[in-house]
Amino acid sequence: MKNSQTIQGVLSILALICIAVGWFDVFSPEITELLYHRFFYILIGLSFIFQAQSFLNKKFVYLMYVASGLCIIGACLPFDSEFARIKTIGLFTGVIVSVFNRQSAPRA
Repeated sequence: MKNSQTIQGVLSILALICIAVGWFDVFSPEITELLYHRFFYILIGLSFIFQAQSFLNKKFVYLMYVASGLCIIGACLPFDSEFARIKTIGLFTGVIVSVFNRQSAPRA
């Protein structure tokens, strides 16, 4: 479990680096597009897989796997495909599931 959290954290940080590279336009347009529109979603999808392993509610686990699949499959589709938008749906789904899966802190 601890190893999964570490891997998930590293993948999330790499995804943030991809976003930063896209925002600041550091590399050529081709490299920036690859990092910003493909690698980011692939890394987030992989991160969702590792995050799902820590969920106790199986419904959330399955939803997170679906979100991961949407991110990864959407990132692999051609940019001009109308189905490439599923990667964004996957991203939002994963974020929403992770927010709702948070366990509330015990009250003192």
